[in-house]
Amino acid sequence: MLNGGLVSLQAILDELKPSERKVAQFILAHPEDVVKLSVQKLAELSGVSEATIIRLARSLNMKGYQELKLRIAGDLNKQTSAVGSYQEIMMEGSVDSIMQAVSWNNIQSIQDTLSVLSSEEVMRAADALSRARKIDVYGVGASAVIADDIKQKLSRINLWCEAYSDFHAQLTSAVNLTEQDVAFGISYSGQTEDIIQSLTEAKQQGATIISLTKFGSSPVADLASIRLFTSSVEKSVRSGAMASRIAQLNVIDILFIAMVSRKQEDVIPLLEKTRVAVSRTKRSSN
Repeated sequence: MLNGGLVSLQAILDELKPSERKVAQFILAHPEDVVKLSVQKLAELSGVSEATIIRLARSLNMKGYQELKLRIAGDLNKQTSAVGSYQEIMMEGSVDSIMQAVSWNNIQSIQDTLSVLSSEEVMRAADALSRARKIDVYGVGASAVIADDIKQKLSRINLWCEAYSDFHAQLTSAVNLTEQDVAFGISYSGQTEDIIQSLTEAKQQGATIISLTKFGSSPVADLASIRLFTSSVEKSVRSGAMASRIAQLNVIDILFIAMVSRKQEDVIPLLEKTRVAVSRTKRSSN
């Protein structure tokens, strides 16, 4: 069943134009009613035009109002609503309460991400990466951890992949990319200036641009022809950075397995070779 309507609305609420935000707030306040309303009735009750509602649906990467209603209905059918369900981390709390809250937020972040991650975009990314001559991955700060994870995975299947966390290294590599290459930019906020400049340069060289950001429009996502999203973790949650990192790593795992599953005969032997080589190294060091 389709879902993710409420998660998507909450994620981009602050970025919407006033009229779109008005109807989005009405939907979030009355989701059970909205699934029964026509676009005309929703426009009347929320005080906006029908065209505004259609624009809102398109801002959510949905085909129209009917898809939005279906996704909201799917959210309502879930036992636990994804919206507003993150737990605040109480630093003065017990270790047990910290364990529960951090783990729950990580789980919730992964579940919410499934609502905004497009399977079509995952497959397009898998195709682009599999065909690329060279893959550049750009990430700064916490995103550098994700970039290193991608490099490690793709190197295991004999793809030329380099991860860059330093801006000058990113830019130096970006200017030498070609139309046969991919530049993969990672920024949870989608606002990281180093990543924006590096992807801009890579795009000018003709490279295919893939982005991994939180859901919604952002400078990084807008530069990409292939956009992968994670859910937007509530700003008040102290473990937000941790939860977003877990969600990003989960997306990379999904992408990697999608690549491997399509070329098992070629890739599985490569994975086995690296496993055996590492195992042999461990034995010799002992």
